[in-house]
Amino acid sequence: MLSQQGKTDIKKILNLIYKKKPFVKSIDDCAEEIFGIIKKYNSKCKQGKKISISEKTSVLICYGDSLLNGNKEKTLKIFRKFFKKKLENFFEVIHFLPFYPSSSDSGFAVKDHYQVDKKLGYWSDIYQQSKKTNIMADIVINHASSKGLWFKNFLSNKSPGKEYFLTVDKNFDASKVIRPRENKLLKKLTIFKKNNFVWRTFSDDQIDLNFKNPKVLLRFIKIMINLLNHGVTIFRLDAIAYLWKKSGSKCINLKETHEIIKLLRIICNSLKTQTIIITETNLPEKENLSYFGKNNDEAQWIYNFSLPPLLVHSFLFEESTYLNKWSKKLPNTKKGNNYLNFIASHDGIGMRPVEGYLKKEKLSLLFKRLKKNGGQLSYRKVQGSSKKVYEANITLFNAFQKTDYDKKGRYFLERYVSAHAIMIAFEGVPAIYFNSIFGTSNDEYKYIISGNKRDLNRYKWNKKRLDNLLKDKSSKQNIFYKKILNLIFIKKQSKAFHPNAKRESINMGKKIFCFKRTSLDNKQIIYNVTNLSSKYQKFKFNNKLNKYKNLLDKTKINHKLELKPFETLWLSN
Repeated sequence: MLSQQGKTDIKKILNLIYKKKPFVKSIDDCAEEIFGIIKKYNSKCKQGKKISISEKTSVLICYGDSLLNGNKEKTLKIFRKFFKKKLENFFEVIHFLPFYPSSSDSGFAVKDHYQVDKKLGYWSDIYQQSKKTNIMADIVINHASSKGLWFKNFLSNKSPGKEYFLTVDKNFDASKVIRPRENKLLKKLTIFKKNNFVWRTFSDDQIDLNFKNPKVLLRFIKIMINLLNHGVTIFRLDAIAYLWKKSGSKCINLKETHEIIKLLRIICNSLKTQTIIITETNLPEKENLSYFGKNNDEAQWIYNFSLPPLLVHSFLFEESTYLNKWSKKLPNTKKGNNYLNFIASHDGIGMRPVEGYLKKEKLSLLFKRLKKNGGQLSYRKVQGSSKKVYEANITLFNAFQKTDYDKKGRYFLERYVSAHAIMIAFEGVPAIYFNSIFGTSNDEYKYIISGNKRDLNRYKWNKKRLDNLLKDKSSKQNIFYKKILNLIFIKKQSKAFHPNAKRESINMGKKIFCFKRTSLDNKQIIYNVTNLSSKYQKFKFNNKLNKYKNLLDKTKINHKLELKPFETLWLSN
């Protein structure tokens, strides 16, 4: 319920954000509307749902149409049947990527935030699944489609949409703006006989929203409540770092953006239903970590964006130097906060998070290797006319297929499985992309047709074909499926893999990556030990560990060990 302190804090934040802004007639009126939204929800909510976070918690990342069957059956229903049969026992959370009507970017150019795309299904499909699993959904908060109702209304000065989109004049200083893309940032439009520029952070079709207008903020609070009413309890704030723009600034990570997240957190904390906010900020690590908030009052979860590129680099170049340096430096999470660990997603492997870790020469070698493995590179504009690699677009299967040391790909499976073992064992909540479970390779056909580099890793499976492959014990899909889900199965039994269980980095040289996890009750200890090379590696543990067993094959160990190429051990007391 909303306390008096909560009301005071909401008004304080609104004053910080909107003081002296031309749109705002009365901050009190804005605050009262927020109070009313909270009160209305709580009066109708019969029983609040609790989200239990433990070693049993893992996230499945998927599209509403990750599975097709060639007929008119709605894809969310197809997915739900498959999930119940093959995945339900392993995943407590499903992250459905944007399921709204959209005009581009695989759902991220939203035309209508209140509808489910008819090709996918209905709100009832989301709600029914939420009875079995926690549902994470995107609040695509930074921008909306140029083909949606809001933008059409914006151009004709009608509501909803009137003054919803960001326009700047020729005096706006955008020289320091940090860009995530190559497209032209501003587009000149004549609106109501006046020349202005609309802002497009990501693409020509994705027009940035104007949060200097509090009606836009209120609209997204209502969208959040609408998602909650349909069973969504984990809110992913997409591209949130770019939300607020100020002339002469970098237009990223601004104070107002952080205040808006704090406001959303207070609102969520005031609702009868327990919720989680996760921020998607593909940025250098210090900036990414800032989204927990100075007083842990912003996001409960943040993406562990540095992990994917550093893991991929370590396996491809057979050294743990940079992974060790990062792991040692990464702060332990506090109770209630979590890293969301992942290696693959619907996007590419982001390169901004390794700024400060991998130097130019190392990155150049990494890009060269990934391109040899079938990858593409996406760029972002930097100062002047130059550009930098923003992300590598490639599936994990292709990324790990061959290395400069293993040119025939003899150990591709070992690299693939061990990378997942590290990610799953690491401090935080593991998230696995649907296609990664089956070792899916690059979708070259889709990429040739669309020209969108991200489509390389957005393959849509025919359900019947996938079912048949999983029945074949010798198929690649069956092998990957069993090995990846076995890691999740073991994790669920191990209290040292609680998301907040203590993590300690252990330096065992350039060829081995090792860290220790200790359960919250101090009763279980697990060492994750991984050989990052294509050679056998000997290592020593002290004599006290001779009663430890490897959870991955149930064997006991002695204090002198030899690791096979790219082998991972989970050594438990």
